[in-house]
Amino acid sequence: MAFKIYTKTGDKGSTSLIGGVRVAKSHIRIESYGTVDELNSFIGMVNDMAANEQINGWLREIQDRLFTIGSVLATNPDKEVKMKLPDVHDEDVAWLEQRIDEMNEVLPEMRSFILPGGNLASSTCHVARCVCRRAERICVAMHEQGEVIPDLVVRYLNRLSDFLFVLARYISHINGVADVEWRARV
Repeated sequence: MAFKIYTKTGDKGSTSLIGGVRVAKSHIRIESYGTVDELNSFIGMVNDMAANEQINGWLREIQDRLFTIGSVLATNPDKEVKMKLPDVHDEDVAWLEQRIDEMNEVLPEMRSFILPGGNLASSTCHVARCVCRRAERICVAMHEQGEVIPDLVVRYLNRLSDFLFVLARYISHINGVADVEWRARV
């Protein structure tokens, strides 16, 4: 028999964390990995629109890391987990920094704030950046509320939002579209 996608166990507003503990679907831990899942979906959209082999490879790598982060956030830190889960490493943050530096080498210097826009892939990348910032804020709030969360998760999300900003500019650049500069009304 095929795996059923519905279990009916969440019909009353609760769900299980990895480790078996049930929590309300409104729990901040659920909000955190749900937002990371939303981010992963937007990155998938950027990937589909970018149509660039190099960028596609980068984004697939990032989507893999986001699944890892989602599993970290979905795990009850107070329970022993029987399965081996992947984790995030300092090298993952360094990898993002290297890609940012590579893209910045070919981008024109920024002389003003940049408005989201230019082309659909770039604009969607800006949406992903905003969702990433929200995921980061939720993870910081988790820490402030006493939830156990590795510092590396917050560092990765922080750097990823920087990466997504630069990637949005890079996508516009390689497609011959200039940055949409913000001009303050005076």
